[in-house]
Amino acid sequence: MTAAAVPRTYPPGVPSWVDTEQPDVPAALDFYAGLLGWSFTDATPPGAPSRYVIAALDGRDVAAVGQAGEGVGPAAWHTYVATADADATTARLAGLGADVLSHPADAGPGGRLAVLADPEGAELRLWQARRRLGVQLANVPGAWNFSDLHTDDPDGAQRFYGAGFGWRFQPAGPGATSVLVDGYGDHLAATSDPGIRRRQAAAPPGFADVVAGMTGREPDEPPHWHVVFSVEDRDRAAARAVELGGVLLGTGESAWTRRARIRDPQGATLTLSQLTPPD
Repeated sequence: MTAAAVPRTYPPGVPSWVDTEQPDVPAALDFYAGLLGWSFTDATPPGAPSRYVIAALDGRDVAAVGQAGEGVGPAAWHTYVATADADATTARLAGLGADVLSHPADAGPGGRLAVLADPEGAELRLWQARRRLGVQLANVPGAWNFSDLHTDDPDGAQRFYGAGFGWRFQPAGPGATSVLVDGYGDHLAATSDPGIRRRQAAAPPGFADVVAGMTGREPDEPPHWHVVFSVEDRDRAAARAVELGGVLLGTGESAWTRRARIRDPQGATLTLSQLTPPD
């Protein structure tokens, strides 16, 4: 097996999967195919009450689109954190103040999941991988780049997630915090990304261990885990989102990125991010 064929795996505590639940799945598939170039495979387990479709880019899993159930609110994107034991992690997070919205249950042969809300109300999901290991292509145009916790209580979030997952935190600029899992860069270098150290030679110390971020929330949104997808050109991608029925909510720049926050036609928010590293 070549290095390029090594499956991407996720140690406990590392965000590993994203999906969106949408009232109209076919319409969502059309939107995201047009925006990010995804293809789709139905992965609904036998007897499941709702549809679940895996999105792929270049033949590798990048996300999923599921059927929103009755009364679950507007469409939304969700972030899953890897765990070796969904039941034990759920119990630990509940003991730290999380609300258990859906107790651990098997999701067909793919794995086991649970749904919780952190003490501020931001929903997070746990994924105990079996057959479906997690996102297999990331950080390239059309694929998942990152998830950020949008919160009004960064200190409380650090206490909760630090105790719950062993996360470490470091400042990442005004109002922003990086979330690190120690050793994650070494894991990538030894498995699916042997070139990571060379490619990130100019990055800040510890950058390879960064798995997520934290920032303040926008005035029009509740605390939540927000997903970011890479695009080749922010302005072109934002214009395409609007052509497909989405809404452009705002844009921004940093030393490394140009971003556009959008709302898809069924109400789920996400960010499109173009990498623009300093010269």
